[in-house]
Amino acid sequence: MTQNEIIILNFEEIRRRSIKLWEGITPDNYFWRPDINALNCLEMVRHVLEGEHLFQVIVNNRGNLGDYISPWANRHFTNLQDELDFATPFRENFLDSIKEFSPDDFTTIEIIRSEKGQRKRLGDYLQRIAYHEAVHTGQMLSYLRTLGVERPQIWD
Repeated sequence: MTQNEIIILNFEEIRRRSIKLWEGITPDNYFWRPDINALNCLEMVRHVLEGEHLFQVIVNNRGNLGDYISPWANRHFTNLQDELDFATPFRENFLDSIKEFSPDDFTTIEIIRSEKGQRKRLGDYLQRIAYHEAVHTGQMLSYLRTLGVERPQIWD
């Protein structure tokens, strides 16, 4: 496998498990949150999907967000499938963009986020994007445990 294929496989495997987990959120729990300051279940799903697009913009601009306006701005929350459907073209574009990088790009392209004091190589930054979703998967598992909802088996 190429580096690109391995990175894409990692993103696809994380998303497959996320969706499996998210499908365990019952509609009556979409708007549940553990406390007033936490994201509710559907907000967390959107945060992951929208965050991936934001990270792609950061990668494309090598760190500069510019005047980024999220395509999710002012979208109403309805249900899981609506969130997944809306995110699909952005996801496909993101994975396609990874295919375009050369093997050297992963070590030579730098993502510089001066406002955050970050300077990361592309390969490192892409793995941080994957880690972001994985962390929220664990968080959602905790939400479902707290709700007493049966948690889907994501460790297949």
